[in-house]
Amino acid sequence: MADYERQKMNAAVEAARYVKDGMIIGLGTGTTSYYLIRELGRRVKEKGLHITAVCTSKRTEELARENGLSITDSIQSNIDLTIDGADQINLYGTLIKGGGGALLREKIVAYNSREMYVIVDSRKIETEHFGTFPLPVEIVPFLHMKTVENLKNFCKKTDLRRTDKGEIFVTDNGNYIADMHMERIEDPVDLEQSLKSIPGVVEVGLFNGIAKRIFEGTENGCNIYKITQKGIEKEETYFDH
Repeated sequence: MADYERQKMNAAVEAARYVKDGMIIGLGTGTTSYYLIRELGRRVKEKGLHITAVCTSKRTEELARENGLSITDSIQSNIDLTIDGADQINLYGTLIKGGGGALLREKIVAYNSREMYVIVDSRKIETEHFGTFPLPVEIVPFLHMKTVENLKNFCKKTDLRRTDKGEIFVTDNGNYIADMHMERIEDPVDLEQSLKSIPGVVEVGLFNGIAKRIFEGTENGCNIYKITQKGIEKEETYFDH
């Protein structure tokens, strides 16, 4: 059985090598980002690395503080580098994000970054059926069920996300999330534009043309892909000896 946690850790550790002293770093939300924050915290403590972090969720901010990172939510220049996970990636480098409920802040941070790198395990690059992971859409609470109904015109089923206790999941921005179930997303650019035209939709968990590199963890290292206009291309393979 594949060790996906080890894969996540290897991807995060390799991507962390690109973080340099003095950088402003965007930190994503989710299980893979946990390993990144832990590695950056180790380098701050042991190597004297000086960085400032912009966090995409309250959970990430708490974890960053626990690991000794400096935090800000007010910057004058662009973020140097954002490193974040993804729920699914197609062969052209489009991401589905938002499984952790932080897609709006994640997109704001990524958009305002000079570069975005993605850290994932070996399950996340989808070669044939991109869109099988439910697409998260952040919506405002006002008349939210009407917004959910309108989203259903684009998929076979839409669920309002709930917590383990059955309560409506509320984002850090005070909004709700609708998860759209599709068989496949053929044109993510057109779909994103169509969904964002619906009143009540705040943001869509499709990241088109934003990411520059993918770090796909393996159990003994990491595959690194660059994202070009032609799609994703393997750049190198790193082995952890």
